[in-house]
Amino acid sequence: MLPNFVDIATNGVRLRAVVEGRGPLVVLVHGFPEGWYSWRHQIGPIAAAGFTACAIDVRGYGGSDKPPEVADYSLAQITADVAGVVEQLSADGTAVLVGHDWGAPIVWNTALSRPDRVRAVAGLSVPWTGVPAAPLLDQFEAAFTARGRFFYQVYFQDIGVAEAELEANVRAALRKFYYALSGDAPKGTWPNDKPHGATLLDRLPDPALFPAWLSREDEDHFVAEFEASGFYGPLNRYRNHALDFAWQQGYKDRRIEQPALYIGGDRDLALKIFPGVDPVALMAPHLPGLRGAHRLPGIGHWTQQEAPEPVNRLLLDWLNGL
Repeated sequence: MLPNFVDIATNGVRLRAVVEGRGPLVVLVHGFPEGWYSWRHQIGPIAAAGFTACAIDVRGYGGSDKPPEVADYSLAQITADVAGVVEQLSADGTAVLVGHDWGAPIVWNTALSRPDRVRAVAGLSVPWTGVPAAPLLDQFEAAFTARGRFFYQVYFQDIGVAEAELEANVRAALRKFYYALSGDAPKGTWPNDKPHGATLLDRLPDPALFPAWLSREDEDHFVAEFEASGFYGPLNRYRNHALDFAWQQGYKDRRIEQPALYIGGDRDLALKIFPGVDPVALMAPHLPGLRGAHRLPGIGHWTQQEAPEPVNRLLLDWLNGL
């Protein structure tokens, strides 16, 4: 069945979304480098459970608008996009938000800044540990760059550099990136000893046989989307750390009070950026409504794609209990 695409005008841009079902609104927000399609295993089950499932293409991706300036991709702008989607599609003006990877900080921060629009919030892969005390890029540079080590978010800062590397061969780039961060990749596939000045794809393998969670049809979809749209908009999300930090300071005295859920994988490298720090354990003081924090065994970064059945079970149990 062909997806039901809907164009949504919000915050001065037009977002493409796939919308299915009838009932309370659930907005699904993807991460990098993905799109609405990363929720392909969740849209139908959420709709069948009596909800309206809405999986958006974040601005800069797929069929959504692609504003020209780096600052157009700040958290202030993208959270306003999401709040506008809720306003447009929800009968009562509220929704449940679910986000993965960059989509998780987007939905956490939307819940923080727009509690009038968000009745519950779930994050996949990236937990909520409160408004940061310093810009995240500063923390990454201190932990990695100052020690001569490569860190991908630092590498992404120079406009055009990562774009050129990724767009030279989109299929190979996506295969290498997806595989290296998956739970199927052997330990060490993402090289921790890469020096500052290396490139993103340096020493990342392209597996002869990709894990079953990403079929050739799935791969073709993502490749076609990024060959058409490029990576400039998606990468700009990483170039707004200073703006994001300044904006978040306006909410530093708030907590996310709504019912919340966290789902991650125990092989997700995003949870191992700072050795010795358990970010999931840091969530509780900032999420008084947390109703579950789950780590799925053997699962890497692409949570809902790698483990659709357990993710759907956890999500639906939580949704039905709200």
